[in-house]
Amino acid sequence: MNLYYFLGILTILLVVGIMVYLATPRSFESPETVANSYDEWTDDGILEFYWGEHIHLGHYGAPVRKKDFLEAKADFVHEMVKWGGLDKLPRGTTVLDVGCGIGGSTRILAKNYGFEATGITISPKQVQRATELTPEGVTAKFQVDNALNLSFPDNSFDVVWSIEAGPHMPDKAKYAQEMMRVLKPGGILVVADWNQRDDRQIPLNGWEKVVMRQLLDQWSHPSFSSIEGFSEQIAETGLVEGEVMTADWTQETLPSWLESIWQGIVKPEGLIRFGFSGFIKSLREVPTMLLMRIGFGAGLCRFGMFRAVKSESTTTVKTTDTAEVVNV
Repeated sequence: MNLYYFLGILTILLVVGIMVYLATPRSFESPETVANSYDEWTDDGILEFYWGEHIHLGHYGAPVRKKDFLEAKADFVHEMVKWGGLDKLPRGTTVLDVGCGIGGSTRILAKNYGFEATGITISPKQVQRATELTPEGVTAKFQVDNALNLSFPDNSFDVVWSIEAGPHMPDKAKYAQEMMRVLKPGGILVVADWNQRDDRQIPLNGWEKVVMRQLLDQWSHPSFSSIEGFSEQIAETGLVEGEVMTADWTQETLPSWLESIWQGIVKPEGLIRFGFSGFIKSLREVPTMLLMRIGFGAGLCRFGMFRAVKSESTTTVKTTDTAEVVNV
């Protein structure tokens, strides 16, 4: 496609998208509003049509190379498995996927690695769709649950896994505490998340505050953690053996944002399938994706990876509102 033609289309889409975007903010109000948003996105099928089974970014290698959009998303899961050391675990390992979406990652963990995988999401529609997409014989199951108050007993899973769920959590410390609580002693926590720069070290300037406010308000995010801040919150659970390992995958995932917009251009059949209202709804997301690309490209945002091992010498006692750490 001619570059000028592409830029012209992009400009028109951007103008229309900005108009809808400014008229329909989706600020975080409660976990119920997040659930309702994902129910709606799942029910209409638009997100799945363009993003496939994985509602998360893709991994484009280091150095970055050209990849198919959906292939890069599946590659992300395999790269996260390797980074977390999960590829060394035996078949039958129990895994909890926190914020599983429609189950793309959960199914890979079950099918490709032989894990007993359980996916949880706050969205009933996502559970329904994830179950529909899971073929017989794949050891993946799904249920509605709240990541800030998990229904599982202490020490339930060998691995707890989460991709891009953290920004929806109003209490990041409780999010870390609950994931570590349900891990078995010696179990592994592996998390991938959108983060912001650590503003304790370099405060956000004027334009960065405006961009960050839009990134929060448009996709029902109460806040972004920094990589440094969330790793500290994991350590502060008192359940970690040694240090929390972190990595920055910003460059490996950065192409995902423009590729996401490109999908709307190269798959015009979506306009026929979802009608004019679906087309406008899709356009509404373009400004946020562009702001995400700007934020991650300029260093305002970072893609953080986190790995922690649960200590063998501690356990937890869950009360109604919190989990108390007990040395044993």
